[in-house]
Amino acid sequence: MKDSTKNKISGNAKEASGKIKEATGKMVGNPDLQDRGTAEKIAGKVQKKAGDVEKVFGQ
Repeated sequence: MKDSTKNKISGNAKEASGKIKEATGKMVGNPDLQDRGTAEKIAGKVQKKAGDVEKVFGQ
């Protein structure tokens, strides 16, 4: 499997996990968990974009 594909898959997983943490933090009133979820969600989006860039440049 190409690195670009791995980055996109891993990014999707991080983004989904972050969304769950973010929602759980909101639901239970834990701002720390909510913030960690938001950060993980953003990291997942960045990793997906990195996979897109790798694919474009063929690395």
